[in-house]
Order: sequence, then C-alpha cells, then structure tokens
Amino acid sequence: MSTITRAELEEFWEGWLAVNREAERTGDWRVLAESYAEDANYGWMYSHDEHFMAVGRDQIRDWAIGIEMDGFDGWHYDYVCAVMDEAKGMVVGFWKQRSGILDDSGQEFEILGIGGSWFGVERQGPGPDEGKLMIAWQRDWFDMPSTTHTFMQILESGKAPEPLLKRMSVFGHEVPGHYHLADLPSTVWPPPVEAGEYVTQVPTGPEATTGAGA
Repeated sequence: MSTITRAELEEFWEGWLAVNREAERTGDWRVLAESYAEDANYGWMYSHDEHFMAVGRDQIRDWAIGIEMDGFDGWHYDYVCAVMDEAKGMVVGFWKQRSGILDDSGQEFEILGIGGSWFGVERQGPGPDEGKLMIAWQRDWFDMPSTTHTFMQILESGKAPEPLLKRMSVFGHEVPGHYHLADLPSTVWPPPVEAGEYVTQVPTGPEATTGAGA
C-alpha cells in the first residue's frame, strides 16, 4: 500500500494543476514531463486496435505531451472534479476539453462526453528523484466519437488554425507511440491494476474457473 499522506497527495495535485496552467499558457506541454518518474508509462485508447503508449520520461516528453499535443495551442483541459485515494496512491481527475475556438454564435467548440486521467503517484526510491512524489503511470480516456464530431465541426467552420490542421493530418499506427494491441509495451490497464493488486470484486466469468480442475 502507499506510504503517501493525504496532505502530500493534495500538495502534489495542486502542483500538477499549476504546471498544467503554465503549459496551457505557453502552448508547450513538455513542461509536464518533470512530474513523471523516469520509468513511468502513459497510455490511452483510440480504438480497439490502436492504442497510444509512452514508456519512460523521455517518450512521455517527446510523444505523449510532445507530438500528441503539438498544434493544440489555446486548448484547455479544465479539471472539473478529482477523486483521491492516498492509501492506493491514486488520483482520478475528470476534465473537459475546450478548444479556445469560438463558433459563429460565440460559443467555444468543446468535446462532449466525459474525459479524464487516472494517475498512480509513487514516492521515488534511490536515484536523482529520491523521496519525490512523481507519476508512475497514467491512463487517459475520452469520448472518441464526440472528439471526431467536434474536430469535424471545427474543420467545417473554417476556423481551424494551421497548427491544428497540421496535427490533425498526423494519425495512425505510423505515428510514434501508436501500437496495435498485441504490440503494446505496457498494459492497457495500469500495471499494478492489471496484476490484480487492487481487485475489489472476484470475477464471476470463465476466467474465475480457469484451471480449477488442475
């Protein structure tokens, strides 16, 4: 179990919110990289067989908050609710994706549906980050059909800035960090969850009886 106190986790979260606002202000999300452990992993899902995964701080900096976020100048991801569990060392933050681009009625283009990030926060062991609280893993989710719909609205409005148009032209498995499910370098579910460290309900499906007769 985690050795993080509630006060420490809340302090970490406030720092995370502050650095997010700085990234939004400058348009360079790479500043977030220093919040991740050297061996952290960060992923999300585009479709059943297209997943994104970055492993290690360098890939997170260059791919997850580099290539993936380039062109999203003016977008803001406002956390509207957060749930913390210091015993597990986890934070779940729910955010809204807003584009900073106004439609003809003066309303901001926004991706509907619930989006968020699930963080595992750990105290670092021996090394240059010893004693610091850092993100060990992160998993994001968002409403992909709604995302596609909003992007199409922005394109059809003629209001998409050139950097966003360039970013929207980059997609598919050829992009760094995009994997087929079978090739993922980390698990879809966070590694400790996939390993069963936090099981709260015993499975009742076929997997529950696999090997029972061995």
